[in-house]
Amino acid sequence: MPRGPGSDGYSVMVARAKALVPALRERAARTEELRRLPPETERDLHDSGLFRILQPARVGGSELDYVALVDCADVLAQADASVSWNFANLASHHWMLAMFAPEAQNAVWDKDPGALIASSFVFPAGRATKADGGYVLNGHWPFSSGVEASEWNMLASVVESDDEADGVEYRLFLLNKQDYRIKDTWNAAGLRGTGSNDVQVTNAFVPEHMTVAVRDVAGGPTPGSVVNPNALYALPVFSLFPYVLSGVGLGNAQACLDDYVEIARDRASTYNRAKIGDLQSTQIKIAEASAKVDAARLVMRTSCIDVLADVRRGRIPDIAAKTKLRRDGAFSVNLCTEAVSLLFAASGARSLFTSGTLQRQFRDAHAVNSHFAFNTDAAGTNYGRVALGLPSDNLTL
Repeated sequence: MPRGPGSDGYSVMVARAKALVPALRERAARTEELRRLPPETERDLHDSGLFRILQPARVGGSELDYVALVDCADVLAQADASVSWNFANLASHHWMLAMFAPEAQNAVWDKDPGALIASSFVFPAGRATKADGGYVLNGHWPFSSGVEASEWNMLASVVESDDEADGVEYRLFLLNKQDYRIKDTWNAAGLRGTGSNDVQVTNAFVPEHMTVAVRDVAGGPTPGSVVNPNALYALPVFSLFPYVLSGVGLGNAQACLDDYVEIARDRASTYNRAKIGDLQSTQIKIAEASAKVDAARLVMRTSCIDVLADVRRGRIPDIAAKTKLRRDGAFSVNLCTEAVSLLFAASGARSLFTSGTLQRQFRDAHAVNSHFAFNTDAAGTNYGRVALGLPSDNLTL
């Protein structure tokens, strides 16, 4: 059954995202004030099915192609980047859970197929030790977006071992909310409505089947492949890490551009009453910003579409292709941030008023860009290392 761009199911979900935009824009100020998504926004995302766009169809999900994450986040971020950020994070975890052992999938989806799963993929924040039948996990993780609304959490950790021959193992742990404590720390300048609070775990036992090694989700068959054979669930998770959230930066930049163009059409300068839209400098900035946004969208969508097509043909990306995915994901979001910064500067004093959307779009753009997945120095360095024949320094690839 086709589930890619242009298919009926795909078009329906994008249309549902678009239908939410007016209401989400109206709620944006309240979302920031709450520092998390309003309950009615969470309900809208549940009712629309958007949280479940990458979930296996066998449990009621849409099982759309991976690029849907970019396209739907793009649309929602044109209303509010915080909403889009939480949508993309939480939707992606259904995709990732499909790669865990079937027992872990059943533990979550048999009880509630729509249950939300938060995450923090900061590996050094956790310490896990092997125990009989599983692991004992300890740690304090930052940036767990949407955690208040979630029943579960995927937490990344390093597994400690007394045997040096075992080397360093990176592993993901799936915990129910009763096994961790949420710390209200999210007071941020940008993406204020994401509720990206800290999570603390103390001596939690996690059964083996509720964990997955990073090497087992690096592309190809996974522990979940026996029940989820779609190539969607054989994609390399951390190679595609930037594209989980890149659509947020994209939609935020598109909204900023659209708002700027709309205002520039009729606005007159407060200094000499010249029409802003008649100024060559305004026209050039619109051209430059729109080119950056269009180029970013092309890079993001092409990367997602091409890698899934390759995996469907049985071609798992090699390390050079993986570092390119990370490079392009970071680069494309930086293009979006540059576009927003350009328009913010071009808007003069008008951009400073908190009653307008531009200051929020500027803050959100830079908050998105602060995510490590969009650090072009890190992504670029690793790409350059591999291109020069040196080993990758990203242990998740």
